[in-house]
Amino acid sequence: MGELKVRTRETGATAVVGRTGFPHVKSVTGGELDIVTSPSQPGYGPLDLLYASLASCLVLSARIAASRFGVLDRLTEVSAKVTGEKAHDEPSRVARFDIEFSIKGDFDDTVRHAIAEAAEAEICTISNTLRGNPDFATRVYG
Repeated sequence: MGELKVRTRETGATAVVGRTGFPHVKSVTGGELDIVTSPSQPGYGPLDLLYASLASCLVLSARIAASRFGVLDRLTEVSAKVTGEKAHDEPSRVARFDIEFSIKGDFDDTVRHAIAEAAEAEICTISNTLRGNPDFATRVYG
């Protein structure tokens, strides 16, 4: 019997910043983004990217959930707004994520809630990672 090989997409990012200026991020898949550091600047800051990662993962996961439940053909749109509250004590971190789903389609609220629950608790890699207390393997060099 042959060995099952799962092909995964290589992911990751590198951020670079000098003594002054703003971080510049490059993904291994070819994306590039300049990071802002002030709330008054247009663009993405580090927390914006965290919230955007969770929101985009949730909407894609909701679409997958709708397919699993056999209602994808009745789904018209999914949106997720993600905000959060930073902890008031140290270390600096997000203490709570606030998620608002809008799931439009020809089905009832029971199905909407099932889609949202499956997306957040089972399918989304980002939400599962944030809940899972992942290990960090850090290397430092010059």
